[in-house]
Amino acid sequence: MNNERFFKNQNLPFVEGRHAQHSSRLFKPHMHRRFSVGAVSKGSLYFRIGSEQVPLTQGTLAVINPEILHSCNPQPISARSYYMLYLDTTWCLHVQQMLWQVETFVPLLNPILEKWRLYDLYIQTMEQLMDDRYELLEKEQALVQLAEVLFLHGCNPQRLVEQKQQSKVDDLKQLLESDLEREFIMAAAAERLHVNPYTLLRQFRKNTGITPHAYRMNCRIEKARRLLQQGEEIADTALACGFYDQSHFHRHFKAMTTLTPGEYQRCLLPL
Repeated sequence: MNNERFFKNQNLPFVEGRHAQHSSRLFKPHMHRRFSVGAVSKGSLYFRIGSEQVPLTQGTLAVINPEILHSCNPQPISARSYYMLYLDTTWCLHVQQMLWQVETFVPLLNPILEKWRLYDLYIQTMEQLMDDRYELLEKEQALVQLAEVLFLHGCNPQRLVEQKQQSKVDDLKQLLESDLEREFIMAAAAERLHVNPYTLLRQFRKNTGITPHAYRMNCRIEKARRLLQQGEEIADTALACGFYDQSHFHRHFKAMTTLTPGEYQRCLLPL
């Protein structure tokens, strides 16, 4: 039995919500291009982020900055219920610009927030987001309030002074995100960026924690989610995202979302 629901609405394009009840599905380590916040409502699990692994129970929020490798799985395998909130970083930046004079998204400092006040506000907001009885304006206002509280509690905008010197890595990310239906060759990318391919590979892995191939696969799955949300056929989505057949697509999509493409489409709340 599939006890999962998703919130996605074209009038609130910056947010996606997920609610899983009594789920024992396992996640492969993955990353999101969005800012994400998760919490357990029943049961417990282990939250792995980078090389760190911490228990996640009620009263604790898992905060995942964009493009950070992570996974959340129970140990031992058991059912748990949880919420996940995905917010576009551009929208998050707009909220942060209400608070500070910043030009780029300010990441949160700690991946774990153990504050019942924050947890209760998060659960309340997620319940409201997933409930059709609330109007979109109410949901949007609740999200702004939650984001503001999280950023004020967990960010230090002064750290932006220490900007990372990673222009080549950022350039490679842009190449990996483009033309997802085509083959990608590392040597050609390195030649285009005028850098040693092996040096670039090492810098990329050090910066992101994964290989360029794994990063590109994440980009493919993110694009697949968007196409499926728009009602595209699964076969067409697979081809548009660079998967040579549906079994290849199903395997990677399920590994990163715990759902098959068909299950994901069926779980989407109606617009």
